[in-house]
Amino acid sequence: MDFSRSSTPEAPPQDLWSSILDSVSSSRSIPSKQILLLGQPSTGKSTLAAAFLQKPVTDEGKDDQRTDFAIGYDFANVRDEADEDTLARLSVYTVPAAVPYYTALLPHFLPPRFSLPHTLVVIVLDWTRPWTFVDELQTWLEWVETWAKGDGLRELEIVREECRERLQSYLQHYAEPSTDPLPTSNSTLSTTLLPLGPGSFTHNSAGVPIIVACTKADLIDDGNDMAAGTSGMGSMVKGKGGEWEERTDGIMQVLRTICLKYGASLFYTTPLPANLQVLRQHGLNMLFMPPAPSPSMGTYSEAQAPVRNLFTFNHKPNTLDRDRIVVPAGWDSWGKITVMRDGFDAKMWGEAWEKDLEADSGGEGGAKRLYTTLVPDQGQKPPPLPPFNNPTPEQAFLAKNYDENSKKSDRDPRGPFRNPADLAGASAGIVGPLGSSSFDLPNVVRALSEMETGIGGPPVISAEGAPRRAPAVRTAASGRPTGLSTLGTSGMSPTHGAGRTPTSPAPATSTPSPTTGGQTQHEVLQNFFQSLLSSKDRPGASAAAASRPRVNGNTHTTEDANN
Repeated sequence: MDFSRSSTPEAPPQDLWSSILDSVSSSRSIPSKQILLLGQPSTGKSTLAAAFLQKPVTDEGKDDQRTDFAIGYDFANVRDEADEDTLARLSVYTVPAAVPYYTALLPHFLPPRFSLPHTLVVIVLDWTRPWTFVDELQTWLEWVETWAKGDGLRELEIVREECRERLQSYLQHYAEPSTDPLPTSNSTLSTTLLPLGPGSFTHNSAGVPIIVACTKADLIDDGNDMAAGTSGMGSMVKGKGGEWEERTDGIMQVLRTICLKYGASLFYTTPLPANLQVLRQHGLNMLFMPPAPSPSMGTYSEAQAPVRNLFTFNHKPNTLDRDRIVVPAGWDSWGKITVMRDGFDAKMWGEAWEKDLEADSGGEGGAKRLYTTLVPDQGQKPPPLPPFNNPTPEQAFLAKNYDENSKKSDRDPRGPFRNPADLAGASAGIVGPLGSSSFDLPNVVRALSEMETGIGGPPVISAEGAPRRAPAVRTAASGRPTGLSTLGTSGMSPTHGAGRTPTSPAPATSTPSPTTGGQTQHEVLQNFFQSLLSSKDRPGASAAAASRPRVNGNTHTTEDANN
């Protein structure tokens, strides 16, 4: 019996074990869900994150002054009611503040194309600062819309449409839980569709599940007046008075009107575990909401498994207890909001919200402006900045003063030096060569004597009693001007004090000094400085030096002196 065999054997499959392992891991993989906590600093985000993950709040989380990360992250496994099987992995992302350098990081961690069907957004508001509710809501809801738009590719548009249809179906199939033992209608989708009322789900084009959580609700009706520095509420906390109740009801009506437009839920939370557990159950219920039924579901109902939410929410809505407000998505309407307190116009507030979203509205008639009349801002204001001091440029300041001083002759510092005769009677201390105390005759004589010490003169005893050399008297042959002989010989014998320069003036009105041989200090100094100007290199200097008398009364030429 012949068996035909192919000439080319069949090649074995590539990565056989990898394909087997991938198929097993995909069949046993658990879905991943994310909760995105958005809120300003110290609003209680860490407490809500611990409640969603069922983890204890650490001491660091209780500290309002702790340092937040740019993006906080933590995760935990979500188990079924019997705590046997792991249904999903729940991740919680926390944003510390509504600033661009924080929110710009989220699309890298949560790209909307893949994260949009599995993400729940929780906007955290702080009841110690109720005047910021509308402003913060607008900031965060606008960011959610921007994040959900993403890059605008076709694949993302399909995901957005599917998520919107799913949330719309969730809102239409909501029914209040009852005490009947029969399964509730929110666990298994019914065929009855309720139309959405006016002002309901007009925004949130991507169908993002949103919960607005107002934390620290236990401080709303606190009877103790607290200072603004401790709680932040200041004079807002006034107990259970009629005016305060009316104001808090108005705040709730405004929040419910805004949440209705986005298909969002509204919760008031306190640190009590029972209150936080209700919020967690509703959050899981929205995270695991079933997809919208397809149009062909009725035809192929036998081939499809029944659609069921893994986590049911059996708590009834509560709008009376201020610290336990529960307004689930799909339950509220304009009629229920208006009946809470008369005089509230839900349609007007909805239109005011639309004006705030318009870029060219300028805030006139917007929800922010109306909300400030309901809840005035009583937060701590930063101290005003000092007025800006713009100094005059240095060159402009100097030019201005130069022009002013140049017009006044008495302001010019060079004026006294232009006329030396004005300095004759100047007192000591005035800037100038003749009025300064450092240029008087004894100081000049002492300076000349010390300078001539190195030339080789014999030491003499000074007036102070210290030995010093006597100034050497130089003639024209040694190079010293003869006009300086009176300076160096004022304290010596009369034979050494003869000789004055022919050009030195001798005013008759000056009072002679006993140490200068009938000359004033002015004349002596004038002779000294004029003698410095003369030089043997000038024409006629040699002839003048040859004709001058020597110290001993004889005359000789330069050649004789050198010999």
